[in-house]
This record gives sequence, C-alpha cells and structure tokens, in this order.
Amino acid sequence: MGHPARALQSLYEQFASVPNHLVAEIIRGTVVTQPRPAPKHARAASVLGMRLGGPFDLGEGGPGGWLILDEPEVHLDTHILVPDLAGWRRERMSALPDAAHFELAPDWICEVLSPGTQAIDRADKMPIYAEHEVRHAWLLDPLAHMLEVYRLDRGRWLQLAIWRGAQRVRAEPFDEIELDLSALWAL
Repeated sequence: MGHPARALQSLYEQFASVPNHLVAEIIRGTVVTQPRPAPKHARAASVLGMRLGGPFDLGEGGPGGWLILDEPEVHLDTHILVPDLAGWRRERMSALPDAAHFELAPDWICEVLSPGTQAIDRADKMPIYAEHEVRHAWLLDPLAHMLEVYRLDRGRWLQLAIWRGAQRVRAEPFDEIELDLSALWAL
C-alpha cells in the first residue's frame, strides 16, 4: 500500500500539470478536467455575476456585505473545486487571502450546468459543498433556461425553487433584489 502523503503529492502534481485550456478539479481523490465554458455557459455566469456583484459585492443599489468571485479555486480538505461563481459573506471573509486559492468554504456557490458537467456538478460536487457547510447553492442551466435554488438544511440540500424562462425572481440568499432571468439567456 502506498504512502498517503506521496499519493496526495502525486495527485497535486497531476492537478498542477493540467493545461491552461482546461478547468481542473480534484474530486474524491481523482483529477477531473473539462474544457473551458462554452459561450452560453460563460455568458450566463458573467451576467449573473454582474447582476449580483453591484448590489451585493459593491453595495450599489443593494445591501452589500458579500465578496462574489468568478471561478475561484476552493480547497476543501483534499478536494479542489472551481465553482462558476462563489460568494462569501464579508463577516466571514473580510479580506482576500494571499494564496491563489481559498480554504474557507463559500457561503454560496453557483454551478452553471452543461451537458458535459451536469452529472459531476450534481452528483459529485453538491455533496462535497454540503459536507463543507456551504449554505446556499444555485444550479443554472443556460440551455434549458432554468435556475434551481437550494439551501443547506441539517446537512442536506433543500430545494427551494426551480424557475424557467424569462421569470423575474427573488432567490436566496440574494432575495433582496429581483433578478430578471431573461438577462441570463440573452444573445
């Protein structure tokens, strides 16, 4: 049986050697790679980040109090995950870390689903987020024009809502503003 520290080092070396044109994660002891997001995926994530960033990160027309980032590298024990968007309440993270990654679990994540990542996002990453007490999760599907909203409740994901199409919604934890979903599917 191999030495656990050497096995972990080998896994991190494999992770570090993944080419830049791929997104790499370590999920339950396996390096998982996928291509960079397709245009509709990238557009939905970018628009959502802009819509939430003003009122919640910058405090423009909203309550502030959050740090919202695109594709942060989040280290949760031996897992390395890269959610499409993640947010930390400033009361928990008042300053950015000096490292190129985050070791504090986010308060909210958003995974933008694609046919190639949907199973990993749902079956592999969502349980890890729950294990590390991420309080809120959104699954955004730009092809089906759907937003699923979840809250962690006693270690399990409670589905709060599923919205489709061009609805205007108020979704936890950002329910202080109305979000026009049609903006996420535009172009």
